[in-house]
Amino acid sequence: MSSRERVLGRVRRALADVPPDEEPIARDYLREHGRRSTEETVELLAENLADYRAIVHRCTDGQLPELLKRLLAAHGSGSVVVPPALPAYWLEGVDATRVQDRAAITPRELDRVDSVVTGCAVAVAETGTIVLDGSPDQGRRRITLVPDHHVCVVRVPDQVVSSVPQALARLDPTRPSTWISGPSATSDIELDRVEGVHGPRTLEVVLVEG
Repeated sequence: MSSRERVLGRVRRALADVPPDEEPIARDYLREHGRRSTEETVELLAENLADYRAIVHRCTDGQLPELLKRLLAAHGSGSVVVPPALPAYWLEGVDATRVQDRAAITPRELDRVDSVVTGCAVAVAETGTIVLDGSPDQGRRRITLVPDHHVCVVRVPDQVVSSVPQALARLDPTRPSTWISGPSATSDIELDRVEGVHGPRTLEVVLVEG
């Protein structure tokens, strides 16, 4: 008997004496921990992102192109992956070769790209997590897993929520989602932290107002 069959068998035995017409009890679970203003929620997101060793920047929409230009130049990026619907003005003035996200692109090709710039679906303040769902401004999952430098733009406050339940309510369950809490890291071997094993070694998150 498999573990699945054992678990389901226990569930069936536990429910054996429940009348068929009995109504289930609805539990009123908390959807966030405490009450925060919009400003406090954004501050918590920034704090938790930094705690996970993401590099956090803030700017207005008008300042975004210059900031992205500066971040990519500081990283020495000669090439950058661009999702199909990334707003064109974001990368105005960026002196780097654009690599288009396409189905035929290979991991080897992506490994030669210096950076990737994406939007996001939602950001969770309580966990310091950004969520990508493969929308056109985010591209395929692979483009955010192979290049070593990821710059993710988060619209504030529209794309920021307090908790995971609130984030799930915004996501389409039929779309693939990638949940990112800081740069890729593992401590599996003798508890030594190693970054860049499962994704980008450097994660920069830009919180954009306006």
